[in-house]
Amino acid sequence: MFWKQRCVEFRIWAVIAASVFIWLTASARAQSTQPAYRADRILIQPKAGINQAVLNNFHQARKSEVLRTFYGIGRLQVLHVPKGETVTSLIAQYQRSGLVEFAEPDYEIHAAAIPNDPKYTDGTLWGLNNTGQNGGTADADIDAPEGWDVLTAASNIVVAVVDSGINYTHEDLAANMWVSPVDGSHGWNAVATNNLPLDDNNHGSMVAGVLGAVGNNGKGVVGVAWSVQIMACKCLTSTNTGSDSDLIACIDYARTNGARIINASLDSPGYSQALSNAIVATRDAGIIFVASAGNGNPGVNIDVSPTYPACFQIDNIVTVAYTTRNDGLGGLSNYGETSVDLAAPGDEVYSTSSGLTSSYYPPFSFIKIAGTSFSAPCVSGALALMLAKFPTENYQQIIARLLNATDPLPSLAGKCVTGGRLNLHNALSPPIKLTVIPTASGAPFQMHLSGGPNRVCVIQVSTNLMSWMPVFTNTTSSSGVFDFADCQSTNSARSFYRATASP
Repeated sequence: MFWKQRCVEFRIWAVIAASVFIWLTASARAQSTQPAYRADRILIQPKAGINQAVLNNFHQARKSEVLRTFYGIGRLQVLHVPKGETVTSLIAQYQRSGLVEFAEPDYEIHAAAIPNDPKYTDGTLWGLNNTGQNGGTADADIDAPEGWDVLTAASNIVVAVVDSGINYTHEDLAANMWVSPVDGSHGWNAVATNNLPLDDNNHGSMVAGVLGAVGNNGKGVVGVAWSVQIMACKCLTSTNTGSDSDLIACIDYARTNGARIINASLDSPGYSQALSNAIVATRDAGIIFVASAGNGNPGVNIDVSPTYPACFQIDNIVTVAYTTRNDGLGGLSNYGETSVDLAAPGDEVYSTSSGLTSSYYPPFSFIKIAGTSFSAPCVSGALALMLAKFPTENYQQIIARLLNATDPLPSLAGKCVTGGRLNLHNALSPPIKLTVIPTASGAPFQMHLSGGPNRVCVIQVSTNLMSWMPVFTNTTSSSGVFDFADCQSTNSARSFYRATASP
């Protein structure tokens, strides 16, 4: 947001609004011979050099409201179809006018990146897309479909799952398992000191499925990252217990074998300097370390009763609590205003298991699985996509981007650093930034907007920070920018500006 006081003093505020996608069912598309379109809008392209006043009069005579003009696309306009008018009739009038290159319907679209994995399509994986199913709250999720329209794959990113091992022959995991270039294994077993980190507990396989179960393969579930390299590092036994030394061995294996992210859905009440040093070594290697906040019955404040590695004060650690399908803080979830960074869905989890190659857990709907063990890999999957999307950014920049992109929730206020839940779409979308372009005294106030390529952005102005008026709408160029001059505000003593992404 900008505050202009004779073009001297200003501040920046960017607001990102989530995109809205409309889609048809497959059967509706198959039966329709005419693509579906909105009944309340049409699109027109004015002819080059046309007298704008003549076109405006034509709009006014038909009561066609101009909703949006794309100045960077030949002044393409979105028109509202007035009451009592039809799309086809209005299009015909504009086509006959001689004022436009074309007039056409505003066709409905469907989000391309919707996976066909059964437990996603039937709504079981509510944390990815919550439409209110099974008593949930609509949009109490990570906005995965919107995020997937930006990116689904992080196939060059290695994520180490430090846990009870992984069922690496599973139908929904095998294609996403990391393969060692040295011995062809999928990781390290610190318990047995060999390269066979097969899961004998179930925990690690569930974590891996949340993070990176293969997407769009028509089987079982889908992970936050559809394609990623999952490294199995086993430090927990079949009884889900282990030791710091085995955990350190796994961390060191991940560090020396190319992991960019380490997911540690485990905790210990004891402070270990050795474990802290091992994580510092990952920090020095630029690795992001994702830790679960831990669970209690009920959850506890780990600012007061610390658990590790979640509470180590090392800046590459991201600590995660869990939320419910109603956006509440999970009843078992630990929390901490300074020790926990954010939350992610982790209640009523369904994922890949350590049984057969086609087994999933829980096997029965009446069994409810919850915990920060499963919110942590949700964040790890998001971070993998972010590293793939922003390859030049270091761990600090990626973590900052993650934390700045959360959805604030009342249930998380004072419970974690951000007070928010993971939002994948926001995390993968460049922030909108406004900067002032210096001008001569008395000249129109000018700004430069950057917000990612081919993105519709709206600049709004206010004199009181309460009521906002859109003053300019444009689509960013392929380099992600456009400039704006507010010729109407030169006589205003004080104006505030903000930019949003248009829905």
